[in-house]
Amino acid sequence: MALVVICGQPCSGKSKAALCLTEALEDVDPKPTVRIIDETSFHLDRNQSYADMPSEKNLRGVLRSEVDRSLSRENIIIVDSLNSIKGYRYELWCLARAAGIRYCVIYCDVEDTHCRKWNEERRERGEASYNEKIFEDLVRRFERPDRRNRWDSPLFELWPFKDGIEKSSPAILDSVLYLTKTVDSKTRDVKVLQPTIATQTNRVSEANSLYEIDRATQEVMNAIVEAQSQAIGGPANGITIGHGLPTVNISRAVGLPELRRLRRTFIKLTGQSSLSGRPPPSDAESAKRMFVDYLCRELETG
Repeated sequence: MALVVICGQPCSGKSKAALCLTEALEDVDPKPTVRIIDETSFHLDRNQSYADMPSEKNLRGVLRSEVDRSLSRENIIIVDSLNSIKGYRYELWCLARAAGIRYCVIYCDVEDTHCRKWNEERRERGEASYNEKIFEDLVRRFERPDRRNRWDSPLFELWPFKDGIEKSSPAILDSVLYLTKTVDSKTRDVKVLQPTIATQTNRVSEANSLYEIDRATQEVMNAIVEAQSQAIGGPANGITIGHGLPTVNISRAVGLPELRRLRRTFIKLTGQSSLSGRPPPSDAESAKRMFVDYLCRELETG
């Protein structure tokens, strides 16, 4: 259904905003499925996560990957994090566009002096807080959302210090209406992002490749297991996988656990190579040939 990005300075009331939005959505009929994705979902310590750039980049990567896995047209995902970098908000917007769902940003607008005071009060109470150095660094690097940007629009603004945050807050109610309003051809005030042809093609191609690799490697593994069972524990030579494909010669008995481990490793390596630029095999025959070559090297056959 939608992706909601909560944005704001550290200790500006973002988590409360996420909870109030969730509570308000629970009053909608029919009740939508809502999930909050935040640092605590992964038991991540905020000071360790923002201690340096590599740690912060890793945090954003973890959250982005979880958002990508969770988006669908059946649920509402709320990202409760700083989301302070406009480039990162753009990446989240791209995920929503690729999924073909609604998107909005809720901004907790609080002056940094008040955020600083709230952070100190949390520390005094023994609650989760930022250490002073990290807090000041995050405040300095915060990039305020701008409704003129596609990835910051529509923008619903909260003023927690002046008005507090309740599920009845105007910005919360406006966002609920935006997220749940029925859309038809006459609707003009709600925008459902549409995936581009390139985005759709990439996702379909990736899904097809993963399916072909999974199916092809399973067929190769089944053929080896069957050939070994007929060889009654002896070497299985000349195992035929398919027309035009190399045969597999195994000089020793290879158990099913080892074959499964090799298959998992091959699939993982294939995915990593595709990330570095080399495309994964898109058809079963290519996947089988690659897997057979890999097995021959790993089992020192061939």
